[in-house]
Amino acid sequence: MSTIAALLEKGRRAHLIGAGGVSMSALAEVLANRGLSVTGSDRQESEAVLKLRRLGIPVERGESGLYVHDADVVIRTAAAREDNPEVALARSLGKPLLERADAWGELMRGYERVICVAGTHGKTTTTGMLTHIAMESGSDPSVMMGGQLPLLGAGHRVGASGLMIAEACEYHNSYHRFRPTAAVLLNIEADHLDFFSGLDELIASFRDFARLVPPDGVIIANGDDINVRKALDGLNVLWLGSDFRAEGLVSDRGRFAYNVVYRGTTEAGVRLKVPGMHNVQNSLAAAAAALANGLSADAVSRGLASFTGIGRRMEYRGSVNGADIYDDYAHHPSAIAATLTAASAMGYRRVLCVFQPHTYTRTKALFKEFAAALTGFDRCYLSDIYAAREADPGGVSSEALAARIPGAVYTGTAEATAQTVLNDLKPGDILLTMGAGDVYKVAELLIR
Repeated sequence: MSTIAALLEKGRRAHLIGAGGVSMSALAEVLANRGLSVTGSDRQESEAVLKLRRLGIPVERGESGLYVHDADVVIRTAAAREDNPEVALARSLGKPLLERADAWGELMRGYERVICVAGTHGKTTTTGMLTHIAMESGSDPSVMMGGQLPLLGAGHRVGASGLMIAEACEYHNSYHRFRPTAAVLLNIEADHLDFFSGLDELIASFRDFARLVPPDGVIIANGDDINVRKALDGLNVLWLGSDFRAEGLVSDRGRFAYNVVYRGTTEAGVRLKVPGMHNVQNSLAAAAAALANGLSADAVSRGLASFTGIGRRMEYRGSVNGADIYDDYAHHPSAIAATLTAASAMGYRRVLCVFQPHTYTRTKALFKEFAAALTGFDRCYLSDIYAAREADPGGVSSEALAARIPGAVYTGTAEATAQTVLNDLKPGDILLTMGAGDVYKVAELLIR
């Protein structure tokens, strides 16, 4: 038995730092279901924290170390650095300290098949689509993903079969601790440049991830992405775009139907409820992963037809002043451009956007790209940068970004943004609140 396996045995006491995070809260539930005594801490109150408490898992607001002393193992989110008070306390007490990904990697040992979905964009949506297919097939999968899937009412599921479906994030190389029998690689773009030195290191990271797949496993990847091609050069790959193709595309107000074709043979018909060509790509990846792992073509068709989206991925929130409000997680220029294309095909009079940049590092590194992507909206409102794990270094701001976008308006706080937008909304508009921080609060304020 490995050291990590011994630490995660039934009856052990595990304390989770950052327990309110999507992956961390799922981990807390999974460990509790395995018979561990689980506690947590988080700097903020959230629905995830409240849910854990309702399940009998105590979560402290703050990082006082209340539960660290009695823990057999401490598990931290990637955002909890060495200067975190509870990390420092665990070190001083000699407590075993694991990364979140270490725990998930160990849990994956218990499954015959582990399908991991990776890439700069589309991971959560593709994982959700694949989950729908697996559920339609009756596979009873376990699931770990970075968003709320309405089908599950959560971002995770504990199943009774040997199949696990997991979103695999590249940040801090956390996915290198996973144990995939199948890997899906959607795309690679420069991101997380507060950790990676540049695109070359990022490409190398994805290659190392793909090489975790055993010889009898399968790698499915986007052959139209040049960086993916570089990362997987020389490896045995089923390519999206050549081995698997989406043929006979038909659009209905931006929502597509098509056939999944594998090496010339039609395998399944697909009709999507979610808009955009990027969702054609996501769904083709999910279909290919399902078929390559023995799930039926009928399950592919039914699963994708029943998929209505993920929380914060083009999620409809309501109508204000005759305008429809959608919330979206897009926080990278390419994702913004894909969401804009999808919204533009939906037949609205104007496409408006509230954008909250996520982290100073990303905003500075991709400043020109953000300006170019946001220029395509009929009107763009820029709220303050969401700092996340960073301190303000100076030299980059939402106000400066707004100045580079024709017609854009810097609006500051969520409250000020909502008031400005409310005065501008007209019947026939679509408004997208976009970003990986708490920009969703603008939508909530507008709807109230």
